[in-house]
Amino acid sequence: MSFAQQKLSELAVSIPGATKIFREYDLDFCCGGSILLEVAAQQKNLNLAEIETRLAHLQQSKSENNDKDWNVAHYDEIIDHIITRYHNRHREQLPELITLAQKVENVHGDREDCPIGVAAQLEKIYIELSQHLMKEEQILFPMIKAKNYMMAAMPIRVMEMEHDEAGQDVEVVKSLTNHCTAPSDACFSWKALYSGINEFIDDLMHHIHLENNILFPRVLREK
Repeated sequence: MSFAQQKLSELAVSIPGATKIFREYDLDFCCGGSILLEVAAQQKNLNLAEIETRLAHLQQSKSENNDKDWNVAHYDEIIDHIITRYHNRHREQLPELITLAQKVENVHGDREDCPIGVAAQLEKIYIELSQHLMKEEQILFPMIKAKNYMMAAMPIRVMEMEHDEAGQDVEVVKSLTNHCTAPSDACFSWKALYSGINEFIDDLMHHIHLENNILFPRVLREK
């Protein structure tokens, strides 16, 4: 089934990040989520092909093949992949998740099962992760590319500690969201939030795995 023949609500849940695109085009994926993308685009005289292309790009990023053997890849290739696939993606994911979390808390804050506090926790992760990514891109990765492996050892240890802290922050998000299990009567924004958080966590775990278990040990063996 093409994107055009799917409901806005279905796309918002199945493709994390789609909500940001829908807001840009002023498409109501929540209360008006039962409308097909094709119909919604026609109603607002929008370029359907353009929207479908952007959704396809998001979906492709989500399903990107991770089977490449990074154990033998050149350091430059690994680093460029990490920045493109994970750093840049995290920078896109978190602001959208924070916006969705704030919306859910504002609208459903009177419910006992509302994930109160998840927006603040995601903001904390965003601030700390942004600083972490910057340190990797501006300090550690240039050292590795310049083959300054001895100098890279200490920054690597710091990055590993920060990875552990990020993992602890993610556990807090899981506890606040019942492990991202939305109530049966949750609105589309609520479901999209949890779907997006799941994708973020999955990406973050792959990101940390690639650094902690592949890149960093290889660099440390170069000393």
